[in-house]
Amino acid sequence: MQGFFQATVRLYHQSLLATLQSFRKNLLLIPVLLVFALGLVLITSIIAPLGMIGGFILGAVNALCIGSTLSLTEQAIRGARQLQWQDIPQSMGQYFWDVISVGFMVWFPLLFLEMGLQANPYQPLIASAVFFLIFVLLNPVPEVIYQSRKGSALEVVQESYEFILENWIEWFLPVAIAVAPFGLSFFFEISNQAGRRGGLDFWHLITLPFTVLSQWLSLLGIPSNTSGIIVLLITPIATVFMLLFRGHLFAALHRSSRRQRMFQSRMQ
Repeated sequence: MQGFFQATVRLYHQSLLATLQSFRKNLLLIPVLLVFALGLVLITSIIAPLGMIGGFILGAVNALCIGSTLSLTEQAIRGARQLQWQDIPQSMGQYFWDVISVGFMVWFPLLFLEMGLQANPYQPLIASAVFFLIFVLLNPVPEVIYQSRKGSALEVVQESYEFILENWIEWFLPVAIAVAPFGLSFFFEISNQAGRRGGLDFWHLITLPFTVLSQWLSLLGIPSNTSGIIVLLITPIATVFMLLFRGHLFAALHRSSRRQRMFQSRMQ
């Protein structure tokens, strides 16, 4: 147990140092995410009256934003050079079809499930359980897409599932620490939201840090008016930091087994 604890602390320490280095070199990601968020708000307001067609358009725009974000995060994780403004147009369209294919693979079964459960009195409970499973098993899908580069949506989902089976403690422990003071109901609330899109929803990418930060500032007793301004300022920074930390943590877990990390920790 002591060996596992030491190996895990060493893992987080190395991932955190790598994240800080990537963050310092790639601050450009912060305004990029802000532009994507504002653009998505604008497009949503324009296509809102289009009904189902508008929904498909919005899904495509979401995939475009997510794919571009993953591409820029990939460059930041690799650290070959600092991100430049000219990298942004080149990132547009990257991983677009990967996001679309995984999204449809998750969306269609959920659609039929919700239709089939409409008359079931336990529908909210069953839906929440399904969303929770999707949140857990497909949580590293974004990192699988841009780091493993699998050929099909099924392969992406399969690797995500296998990764969680192998590394679920190390992967979810930071999340558990971040949301522990707010109870299981809060955790199930955010997992419910994330599970609907298989972790590939740009709005959830932004609102997750926003929601967690809001809860922490409320817990610390900061007035709502003040905390609202602080959260708005910090959320883009926290989102970029979260993306980079997830990327470095995934890379570290993906290239070594738990036994290897424990052995390396003993050798230090």
